[in-house]
Amino acid sequence: MMGAKTSTVVAGVAGALFIGYCVYFDRKRRSDPNFKRRLQERRSKQKSSQEKTGLTRLPDLKDAEAVQKFFLEEIQLGEELLAQGDSETGVDHLTNAIAVCGQPQQLLQVLQQTLPPPVFQMLLTKLPTISQRIVSAQSLAEDDVE
Repeated sequence: MMGAKTSTVVAGVAGALFIGYCVYFDRKRRSDPNFKRRLQERRSKQKSSQEKTGLTRLPDLKDAEAVQKFFLEEIQLGEELLAQGDSETGVDHLTNAIAVCGQPQQLLQVLQQTLPPPVFQMLLTKLPTISQRIVSAQSLAEDDVE
């Protein structure tokens, strides 16, 4: 009986020490003069890396006007980048347009006729990743509504 009481007290003291250390460490970290600067640098690096990988913010899929505007901008930007020779980024933007398009099969047929075969193949390989983003964006939007 005495052993259970002792182990409970020891566990309580250990827990209190752990919580105390966490509070101390967090206070020390936040009072560091370079903390905010490093945090801002890390956030800007993350933002720039997302922009480099072509992760464009998708519009609200329930707002038809925003989707149409996004679709037209992505098509235009994709065509301009392809004309400049930047196939990778151009395909990223065309893929975004396909993702929000109401009739993607028809758009894919048009793109197949107009794009060079290697570029169209690159587009087809990127489609699964953008469709995954659309599904996750829709689920996030539904979570926000609830």
